Amino acid sequence: ELKHPPKYAVVLLNDDYTTMEFVVEVLKRYFNKTEEESMQIMLRVHRDGRGVAGVYSFDIAETKAYQVHQLAKSRGYPLKCSVEPQ
Repeated sequence: ELKHPPKYAVVLLNDDYTTMEFVVEVLKRYFNKTEEESMQIMLRVHRDGRGVAGVYSFDIAETKAYQVHQLAKSRGYPLKCSVEPQ
């Protein structure tokens, strides 16, 4: 019997320096979220310290996390995200 591959969540983590606008930009650019969805996730990250940006197969989740880290680094933000099994 075939099993579906496990899924992994890309979780954005709050910090005191990354702007809310940048988090919204990341969510729209790499996770194809609408403005409204991006705002809701960004506020969850701000309020709860973490927010799920999306759930994907492992390779895609790792790639998206890498893209987020590269863009944040290039803009001088310490934004971090983790890849967590679901």
